[in-house]
Amino acid sequence: MRSLLYLCTALGVIALAAWAYRENHMTQQAMNAQRALEREIVALNEALSIQRAEWAYLNRPDRLRELVDLNFERLKLVPITGTHFGEIGQVAYPMPAARTDVFDTIELSGEIEQLSAYAEEVLP
Repeated sequence: MRSLLYLCTALGVIALAAWAYRENHMTQQAMNAQRALEREIVALNEALSIQRAEWAYLNRPDRLRELVDLNFERLKLVPITGTHFGEIGQVAYPMPAARTDVFDTIELSGEIEQLSAYAEEVLP
């Protein structure tokens, strides 16, 4: 009987050791994946900051002014002034669509007739 107890205990210890090894291995894999994602995020943030710096460099007002002057014949670009904007009254807004699907007069009048008949029955 003791040998059976020792055998079950040994098998339990082996099973727990295998489970702990597997959990440790899965944890290490998850941590490696997390580190890889963090490295990728850092690289993408660096690339984004470089692109923002390039965009700011390319959008310098003096550079854009030179480009406009060089391409004036083709593009006809002029500085924006207040005369380039319209008045609020000049905006053509679309008319709202009629909502006949919400209230149908036939159904509404039928409900009113039913309610009035019910009220006459209930209230003397």
